[in-house]
Formats: sequence, structure tokens, C-alpha cells
Amino acid sequence: MLNKKAKIAVLVSGGGTNLQALIDAKKSGIINSGEIKLVVSNKADAFALTRAKNAGIKAISIVKKDFANANDWEEALIETLKENEIDLIVLAGFLAILSEKFTKTFEKRIINVHPSLIPSFCGQGFYGLKVHEEALKKGVKVTGATVHFVNEIPDGGEIIMQKAVEVEENDTPEILQKRVMQQAEWIILPQAVEKVSKIIVKEKNND
Repeated sequence: MLNKKAKIAVLVSGGGTNLQALIDAKKSGIINSGEIKLVVSNKADAFALTRAKNAGIKAISIVKKDFANANDWEEALIETLKENEIDLIVLAGFLAILSEKFTKTFEKRIINVHPSLIPSFCGQGFYGLKVHEEALKKGVKVTGATVHFVNEIPDGGEIIMQKAVEVEENDTPEILQKRVMQQAEWIILPQAVEKVSKIIVKEKNND
């Protein structure tokens, strides 16, 4: 059967604004080669789960404290992704570190959006507002967002797409965070998802 779509799982921890950007991109046809089949959160009360349900997407939480240890939690996550035959995993504000075992299980099949131009302001401890605080502290004139493949090194995988955003005179971390989301993250994340989904579909069709 030709033209199978890539089955996508989005992993989230919070409000799910990047998830919403993906849902909207699916509706508008930016994402055409993939289908969001599953949303998984490591927080039971993440608003992203509500967004998923509202869009008719299967949404579940797999919470670390419900398991004996991190390894068991990760096993449950891997199991769920395999059961749902997921081809592509998108980390959209997923604030849990994944082990090398996990990243190797889904090699070149996990992508993440990071709110800076990697290799600046990235790696261990750089997430959320902290990234923008550091960028402003440094006085950079240009920042942006990066979509990259995920490997065992935080923000260390191969870059798929980047988009630059101007830093303005009176920016606060919150204002900058919002601009980077609107002008970069919400644009390149769906584009990168389509790009990688297309590759996956091509591989599926060649099987």
C-alpha cells in the first residue's frame, strides 16, 4: 500500500502550545505525510492532554512516580509507543531526560524543538525561560529556534532546521520566549515534522 502516513507521537509536559501548532499545521496541510496518533505526557494534569482530546487524538499520561524507578517508567513509555506503531516521536516541551537506551531504540526517529540557535544556550539545564534569560544576559542580537534529532546528549543531535529571531531593545525573557515561539518554533517544528515524515513514508513504501 503506497502513501502510508508516518504515525506521530507527541511527548509533552505542559500546556502544549507546540502541540497546538502541530495540530493546526496538520489541519492546514503543512503536515501532510504524517498523522498525530498519540499524545503522551509525563504529567497527569498537563493541559496538552486536553488539547489532544479536543482534537480527537488519543491522549495518555505515563507518570514517573507511578513506577518503581526511571527505568520501569521508560520501559512503559517504549512499550506504549511500540504498541501504537509510532514512526516518529516529537518532543514538544517534554521535560524529562530520556536515556541512551531510549534514544537508541528510536534512532533518527525522535525530534525536539529547542528555543535557541544551537550550539548557543543549549545542553543540560537549558530549557524554558532559562534559555532566554541567558541569551539576554549575553546581549545577543539574534536568537531563534532549532529543530534537531535527539540522541543521548542533551540538544546534541543533528540539526534539521533553524530559524533566527531578532532580539529587541526592551525584551524580557517572557517577551522573547513568546516571540521565539511565534516567529520560529511554531513555524519550523511543523515543517521539520513534515520533512522527516516524508523520509519515513518513502522508506515505508520501499519496504
